[in-house]
Amino acid sequence: MLRLNGSTFKNCDGVTRRNFLQLGAPLLGLGLADLLRSDSHAATAAQSKNKKSTIVFWTHGGMSQQDTYDMKPDAPAEYRGMFTPVETSVPGTAVSERFPLQAKIMHHLSQVRSVHHENGIHAPSAHWMQTGYFGPTLARIAQQSPSFGSVISRSLGARQPQMPAYVAVPKAEAFGYQRAHYLGKAYNPFDVGADPNGKDFKVPNLSLPGDLKLKSVNSRRKLLAKFDTIRRDIDKNGVMEGLDTFKAQALEMVAGDHVREAFDISQEDPNLRDKYGRHQYGQSALLARRLVEAGTRCVTVNTGYWDHHDNIESGLEQHLPPLDRAIWALVEDLADRNMLDDVVIYCAGEFGRTPLINGHAGRDHWSNCFTVMLAGGGIKGGRVVGASEKWGGGVKERLATPLDILATIYHTLGIPLDTYYEDSTGKPSSIVDSGRPIRELL
Repeated sequence: MLRLNGSTFKNCDGVTRRNFLQLGAPLLGLGLADLLRSDSHAATAAQSKNKKSTIVFWTHGGMSQQDTYDMKPDAPAEYRGMFTPVETSVPGTAVSERFPLQAKIMHHLSQVRSVHHENGIHAPSAHWMQTGYFGPTLARIAQQSPSFGSVISRSLGARQPQMPAYVAVPKAEAFGYQRAHYLGKAYNPFDVGADPNGKDFKVPNLSLPGDLKLKSVNSRRKLLAKFDTIRRDIDKNGVMEGLDTFKAQALEMVAGDHVREAFDISQEDPNLRDKYGRHQYGQSALLARRLVEAGTRCVTVNTGYWDHHDNIESGLEQHLPPLDRAIWALVEDLADRNMLDDVVIYCAGEFGRTPLINGHAGRDHWSNCFTVMLAGGGIKGGRVVGASEKWGGGVKERLATPLDILATIYHTLGIPLDTYYEDSTGKPSSIVDSGRPIRELL
């Protein structure tokens, strides 16, 4: 349960109805306060002792397994692609030459090369991988189940008061399927809203409106009294359902040092920032490390668009090196801080790409068999689970479903697999249904 402890609040006689509404509409009324409210539902004494978190690299559009983790060097040219494999720190395991840094730390990373689901369209497939369940179709694109990030947020809450439990960098994507659906907007991700590699990066949702200054806030009692007055005013106009303690906590999150410092990536050593890479991938990964260290439970790093139907070589040359550096630097940084066993790292997209290169030198959508990467959090490193067929067309052994992947992550984080939440009709809905953890990784 979040509480208003300490004296980080200062009163503000200048909190007007206008600037409170400026702060409230996008932030307190409809954003941070709902995120903070989630901890009052999720956190228990047992959960608060759970140190586990997760960082997700989401490759929206679908990363080619044959050009990254599951290469086919002996296949005909139209299948094997343009890159050559390189050996890794795990004898017998090779990855793409565009992953030379991950190759050095492969003893920390594991791959599941036999993930399968039965849809090759972006939206339904993104829903399947984000929630574990098939749901939307082209005719009905709305989200049907909560994302795994929202399930984590609902089940565990943030590890530290005031920190948002679930964060998306720079913002939630994947057709909206990274959100909470029937769990409630309290468990939607907090959108950073800006590129951490940007000049003078700051989080718009942690900025106070124009004439509201931190130095003018001095008395929690007067501020809360002001909230009560504004609540009555707003209730008359029906702008919000009401302002409560969670709104006050949201303002404390904005005004307090802990959260603001967690998002202040400029505090990092420039040499470490260089190691992660001065690009959106690297600085997003570094920000994710800062956030989980400060108490966030799940951070999703959205890495851009990987839908390479044309000229896949050029597209991958833009994506693979920065992704490689970001994952390598994150793993080494977490290990140096003795955090690697407490942070699950997960890299996936909605599907993979076709084994056969098309007539436009690209690869199309392929859900029959593709690869995801997992590391940290107690997951065994250096493992390759499952296998694709000779040229990568289908699963050769150890088929894994999206629910199996999520069950593995939930289990590793300490979320009971018999957890159920009521859906929008009031019916109990399992977070994993038939999914089972991949025991070879545990």
